[in-house]
Amino acid sequence: MDLTLNASGADLLERARRVAAIAEKHADHVDAEGRFPREAVDALVSERLLSIQVPAELGGEDTGLPQIAEICTVLGQACAAAAMVFAMHHIKLSSLVSHGIDSAWHRSFMRQVVVDQLLLASATTEGGIGGNLRNSICAVSVEGDDCRLEKDATVISYGHYADAILITSRAHAEAASTDQVMTVFTRDQYTLERTHVWDTLGMRGTCSDGYLFKGQAPKEQILPKPFAEIAAQSMLATSHLLWGAVWYGIAVNAVTRAQAFVRAAARKSPGAPPPGALHLAEASSLLQLVKSSVVAGLERNEAAKADPELLSSMGFAVAMNNVKIGVSQTILTIINHALQITGIMGYKNGTPFSLGRHLRDAHSAQLMISNDRILANTSNLLLVHKQDTSLLG
Repeated sequence: MDLTLNASGADLLERARRVAAIAEKHADHVDAEGRFPREAVDALVSERLLSIQVPAELGGEDTGLPQIAEICTVLGQACAAAAMVFAMHHIKLSSLVSHGIDSAWHRSFMRQVVVDQLLLASATTEGGIGGNLRNSICAVSVEGDDCRLEKDATVISYGHYADAILITSRAHAEAASTDQVMTVFTRDQYTLERTHVWDTLGMRGTCSDGYLFKGQAPKEQILPKPFAEIAAQSMLATSHLLWGAVWYGIAVNAVTRAQAFVRAAARKSPGAPPPGALHLAEASSLLQLVKSSVVAGLERNEAAKADPELLSSMGFAVAMNNVKIGVSQTILTIINHALQITGIMGYKNGTPFSLGRHLRDAHSAQLMISNDRILANTSNLLLVHKQDTSLLG
């Protein structure tokens, strides 16, 4: 499947590069201060990149996941926090595009996303279940034409700065923990009481504080499809692939800095093998593996989009899980190679070769969602799913 950029894609890339240039200027301050990447997000709004996934019939640009992933990579090379905000927003938007297109309210809301460039946040984690997004303790209560929800959300990425939150819960008070729905609440329909402060090793600018969420809205804002279907058919692939694209961008920038270091050393000692050259070759090889994994995942997702059964299949879930596991583990090895190359200049902050932010941000990859949880899920699937043994199938 051809994932190359057409004229429209090239325009998107130019817009993304303008945002990345702004994000890069502020990336170190965003990290050091643990603050929201306001300048980058304002640039995303200015370039109208928050609505590109919305169908053209609703005012958007019909942009596919491969192009959105490419933008994630561009931003990831500049500021991982800004890239992750962009990725998380489009993960939420994918649920609306895939599962809200036949709902009048959600169609109207997507038009509003286009007009006002609304930023969407996610609230799937919960006190008592952690990051197990396929289970909920809280339940939405429908009373007449309204619904109410209270949730102890231990993490809401950039929740304080969002214009709307897509939040999961049990479908009703008697529902099983896995019988879930997702509801859209706009900023004027909920309150947030902060319960946890996001003071972390990396991805500090995502400002993923924990909150006690209390919301009331018309019941039509509950997405019409069960969350199990939403998770399997849009969130699974979109999350792993867009996260993977962000992480690839972090690794690309680390290798680029290491390559500049090796080239500078080579110029100082013409004819002599520059220190770190072998590490650079190893890092480049691993970087290609990461890219290939993400691209193959994007191609598989594009091929499966027309078949809901295929999107919900065990084989597809295993493939997407493997992209997440492989990329999240490999980027740390790549950045460690880059540190071996740059030495103390990469270890120190404030140099052209500094890699501390990259390494700290990359460590989040194995925790979003926990690799152990994903491996456990994959191992259960493989008990009944035949391992794929083909090269091209």
